[in-house]
Amino acid sequence: EEVGSRIADRVYDIARDFPLALDLGCGRGYIAQHLNKETVGKFFQADIAENALKNTLETEIPTVSVLADEEFLPFRENTFDLVVSSLSLHWVNDLPRALEQIRYVLKPDGVFLGAMFGGDTLYELRCSLQLAETEREGGFSPHVSPFTAVNDLGHLLGRAGFNTLTVDTDEIQVNYPGMFELMEDLQENSPERLTKFYKTSCISADECMKSFGGFHSSFKGMGESNCAWNRKALLHRNTMLAAAAVYGEMYRNEDGSVPATYQIYYMIGWKYHDSQARPAERGSATVSFGELGKINSLMSQEKKSQ
Repeated sequence: EEVGSRIADRVYDIARDFPLALDLGCGRGYIAQHLNKETVGKFFQADIAENALKNTLETEIPTVSVLADEEFLPFRENTFDLVVSSLSLHWVNDLPRALEQIRYVLKPDGVFLGAMFGGDTLYELRCSLQLAETEREGGFSPHVSPFTAVNDLGHLLGRAGFNTLTVDTDEIQVNYPGMFELMEDLQENSPERLTKFYKTSCISADECMKSFGGFHSSFKGMGESNCAWNRKALLHRNTMLAAAAVYGEMYRNEDGSVPATYQIYYMIGWKYHDSQARPAERGSATVSFGELGKINSLMSQEKKSQ
């Protein structure tokens, strides 16, 4: 919801209205609730999760829910004036294709605003788990999906055909009493999901919920478990307890809480249109960079001559 509000702020920074907009990977509609009908005329909310579309939040903007995959959008070319996406593109299988699809459905001079988790997201948790698992089990397996590096986003947007690119990064830090409280906060809190997942585990779902706050379901509920088919599906309880101890020892705040860091990448890209500003031709400059250091003296001389 916080990231959704920040994307909405960036939409308001653009001095134009958007008659038709698309929220890709909308979840429960965390962006739409921060926008108004004066800025966006009609909002299409698309997500691959049907349950999320059934529980979207209320908004004053007329909305249409569409069950769709980010990599195979069911829209015609040049349909939308605006496409937004909040914390969903890091989970697609083919990110370059998803960006190409976004550009395809945008109208000329349309804009895409997106947010993705960065590579340092939950680094405290990942480091603690790796250290504990290496010490207790002789090796570690990633338990969170890989994230895109910030220096790759500009290349991916340019490869997809976007112009006038902007990529910036931000961090949101949340404090928790301990590692298990963090995991519990991340979880979807679905007993059915827990039971289904723990059919192949060494402990029951109920025991995990009571003792550990639902580690695996927390990541699966948030959609941040390792997406590889050959991933390690089991983490022993003694490893988890060791990870909690490492987490507290390495990252504990002065008040006893532990931090969880979420790194967010925000990106903006425009679909080409003849009216957009273009860079000057190579070699057309009339002033060299070497003269920039003399700009103050040149301006003072110009004032004296006047």
